[in-house]
Amino acid sequence: MSSTSVARPSYAAVLRIPHARRTFATALLGRLSYGVAPLSVMLAVTRASGSYAVAGVVMALFSGTSVFLSPARAALIDRHGPRRALVPMVAAHSALLGLLAVLVWRPGGASPLVLGVVTAFAGACTPPLGPTMRAVWGRLAPDRALLQRAYSLDAVAEELLFVSGPLLVGVLVGFAPPAAGVLLGAGLMVVGTAGFVSSPVVRAVPAGGRAPGPRKAGRGVLRGLARPVLAAAGVGLALGVLDLLVVAFAEGSGHGAGSAAWVLAALSAGSAVGGLLNGAVAWRSAAGTRLAAQAAGLGLALCGAALAQGLGTLAVAVAAAGVFVSPLITTAYLIADETAAPAARVRAGAWVNTAVNAGGTAGAAAAGVLVGWLPVGVCFAVTGGVLVLMAPAVARGTTGREKGHGMSRTPEVTL
Repeated sequence: MSSTSVARPSYAAVLRIPHARRTFATALLGRLSYGVAPLSVMLAVTRASGSYAVAGVVMALFSGTSVFLSPARAALIDRHGPRRALVPMVAAHSALLGLLAVLVWRPGGASPLVLGVVTAFAGACTPPLGPTMRAVWGRLAPDRALLQRAYSLDAVAEELLFVSGPLLVGVLVGFAPPAAGVLLGAGLMVVGTAGFVSSPVVRAVPAGGRAPGPRKAGRGVLRGLARPVLAAAGVGLALGVLDLLVVAFAEGSGHGAGSAAWVLAALSAGSAVGGLLNGAVAWRSAAGTRLAAQAAGLGLALCGAALAQGLGTLAVAVAAAGVFVSPLITTAYLIADETAAPAARVRAGAWVNTAVNAGGTAGAAAAGVLVGWLPVGVCFAVTGGVLVLMAPAVARGTTGREKGHGMSRTPEVTL
């Protein structure tokens, strides 16, 4: 699928690509379920079981199977094509969420064991719409500068989905039981995916078939993705740590945990601004070099957060850290797309996505330990230091092939 060639591509040019708006909008509608379903499941299970411990275990099963099986589901899409693979995944995922909604509609409706099994299988069937859409962007926008803008737009939109999804759940539970949010998440996934797979450009994506030597091919994919996966895990680690550290800082400064939401909103705002600016610049440096600089920038901003004396200065520091988040993730996806064979692009994107989520899980666990032993400011500095030390490892091995993908000799900004 070819796209319009433009000398100075902009975000408007991305959306003018034939079929781009329809394909992107339906994918976003389905991906809104990622922001709605998890919180709804947690609230519904907590209400039905009356136990935070049960809800925590159930959510760990749901998130764990969803995150760590994502590359396997992406491999199915690479092999069979989006239409043949996504439809059964969505059918199973939505049916299991519907069953879960029935089980938790009233308190005491099901045993914790049944809830755990159903949610684990629901998570295992979660359709990887994000990695699939990014692979489709590669077909819609083969021009590298245009693809950079498409990925940046995708990253910013996804950031907004994860903010708006919980807000939507908050409105819904004001007049309906939390189980209704579970049904809403299932419905969003069904409607969004149905529109996505019916798009002409998605219908045109061929099945990759079975590659010879699957184990060898899998190792090749992982070897080529080492640096973007490492960087993605680093930004996930930072985000996982930040959530808890911001809450601890707010409580320690006497503002209450609720005020932490404003600081985290500043993080999202900074990420959105950074993502849009990153996509608007025609970079002359190699993607690997930018990835290392963005990791170092995120680390230094977190070290700056360690010096914050109040909630206002912390919000400024966190917003500055957010400026590097979307660009770092976008650049990791770009490198993954360049590295992977055409028949493995969904899987490559899924590995980056999995690294972000796995890093977030590890970061949350690490923050819980650090806060118990060290002052919050020191915890920020330790996290930033990890990112700064990671930057040289990310920079090592930038290839001539990447250097050939410099966007222009002189940076230009086009919105």
